[in-house]
Amino acid sequence: MASEAVVITVPGPNGDREVRISSPSRVLWPELGITKLDLANYLVAVGDAFVRANGDRPVSLERFPEGVGGEVFFSKNPPRGAPDYVRAVPVVYPSARSHPQLVIDEPAAAVWGAQMNTIVFHPWASRAENSDNPDQLRIDLDPQPGTDFSDAVPAAIELRKVLAEAGLDAFIKTSGNRGLHVFAPIEPTHEFQDVRHAVIAAARELERRMPDKVTTNWWKEERGERIFVDFNQANRDRTMAGAYSPRALAHAPVATPVTWDELETVNPRDFTILTVPDRLATVGDPWEHFGEKPGTIDQLLGWWQCDLDAGLGELPFPPDYPKMPGEPPRVQPSRAKKD
Repeated sequence: MASEAVVITVPGPNGDREVRISSPSRVLWPELGITKLDLANYLVAVGDAFVRANGDRPVSLERFPEGVGGEVFFSKNPPRGAPDYVRAVPVVYPSARSHPQLVIDEPAAAVWGAQMNTIVFHPWASRAENSDNPDQLRIDLDPQPGTDFSDAVPAAIELRKVLAEAGLDAFIKTSGNRGLHVFAPIEPTHEFQDVRHAVIAAARELERRMPDKVTTNWWKEERGERIFVDFNQANRDRTMAGAYSPRALAHAPVATPVTWDELETVNPRDFTILTVPDRLATVGDPWEHFGEKPGTIDQLLGWWQCDLDAGLGELPFPPDYPKMPGEPPRVQPSRAKKD
């Protein structure tokens, strides 16, 4: 029986690559009938912007062999049979173990990811050759029950002001769901825990300015109907869907960079695999110049120290992390009260 596989041509910095796509008619998004080949063609169309945003970084692949709604697993190490243009670098995980992690250097590597049934690409906040020191400060604005994207917008606008006061130039993208991701390029001179503390300092300042709208409470029972500033996304080996990465939701959304001027008028549901290539071709890439003027986290670390001096200490880490210095007890407040 003849194979259904097709070969597509992927332009890149090293010339054209021929990437084989097996089972191209496999439907990954059933509601829209979007196939594996459609995903590969999408990544070709957005290839330059995708690599600019996610390339030269350790990346985890979130793979869906049966499409959205089916089995899902993550790949971090390069699987056997990876082409020679897909490289890996050693990284250290929170457990202190070190393993090689995939790196995307050109659009063909992203298309190869699609061949491996990858839907969501999760890049680290650090570069491949300096993986211990992030060059991006990332803040996840996560709407809680009772809030939505429209509630995250004013929080993002105020957060931009907070970061500007700390000397940082903020960029923004949709999460691909209901939230927003605010990024700022930084000099890679501090390790992850320092950057986490800088994020907490910014989050606390935002919370002071918008106490009824924003929260840094880690425990869900304490968040209320507010936007949660997820500081733990700044930890080592914690990632967000990369810019221009698809998301595994029924309407095939894409985590999409937007300009600050358009933020208050965009609808994140409009950004999908079917629409983003045309947007990129007509509007351009709002993150094209990301990273050209990195700042430092020195001012934010000064704020962190001021909060420490005022009695505000460390915040909880994710449950799979080792116990960290200064961390409060990992027990939800209602259970602690009962105990």
